[in-house]
Amino acid sequence: MAGGGAGCPSVEAEGEAAVACEALRLLRIEPSAVGPGAGRAGGAARCSRNVLRKRRHWERVLAARRRKRRQERERSRARRAAGPGAASRDGGRVPAPLAKERLLGARASGPWLCVDLGVADRMTQKETSRLASQIRRLYGANKRSEKPFWLCLTEFVVGSSIYEECFRMNDGFSNYLMDTTEESYLDLFPLDAIVYLTPDSENVLEDIDPSKVYVLGGLVDESIHKKLTLQRAQEQSLQTARLPIREYMVKTINAKNYHSETLAINQVFDVLSTYYETRSWPAALKAGVSSGKGYVLPDAVK
Repeated sequence: MAGGGAGCPSVEAEGEAAVACEALRLLRIEPSAVGPGAGRAGGAARCSRNVLRKRRHWERVLAARRRKRRQERERSRARRAAGPGAASRDGGRVPAPLAKERLLGARASGPWLCVDLGVADRMTQKETSRLASQIRRLYGANKRSEKPFWLCLTEFVVGSSIYEECFRMNDGFSNYLMDTTEESYLDLFPLDAIVYLTPDSENVLEDIDPSKVYVLGGLVDESIHKKLTLQRAQEQSLQTARLPIREYMVKTINAKNYHSETLAINQVFDVLSTYYETRSWPAALKAGVSSGKGYVLPDAVK
């Protein structure tokens, strides 16, 4: 009995140690960092380094979460400022007959928005998949809008990578109420009616004219093709314009000193659509330009 009584605390201690080690493993902290050797000079140093490393990592995680929550709050405020129409684009359902009526009205009276897929071959497979996803989001937002655009995918070649990805990733894509064509916008519209939207343009987009056709380059925002869309538009003798980001927004200080006016096509559409409904560039830019781009409205700077 005496031997058994002496052994019980040892077994219990070993069990507690095992549980502690497993907990530390799940936290990705080396058990040795808090073990018996931690009291020694070398152990204390290792413990301090590990704890500081974990703390810094967690602080980065929390900071990223705070940034994301702040961006969501900014988008929510922008949607509220833009009115019920913009709010519906973000998830509110519109009855199918009403959405169809609005879309066909835009087809008849404008404005038109084309996504130029003639540059889609410049992208990787991953980027192509992202573009297909952005087209889905753009279409969904337009379908929910009170004042939609009529959408057209040009140079949408059967069998191309973007063609395959659009049908693979987007359920019901064949039923989207928009135009798709293998032709270029140059074959469909007069040159003086086309405005190619590119962040590299020297011209500022001041208003949306329903008689114009606005063209977006079908490239994802991760692609680094400096001035590709501007060069393409200039070669085709087209009018170009950029969103008035620098006219209404200011650069914010960030760790990477990152500032970009290049947006995903669905973000550009959010700006255009909100402006077309509200006639307010600040509201429109707030709805489509996230603070992660390094730009905010002046009243957001503290």
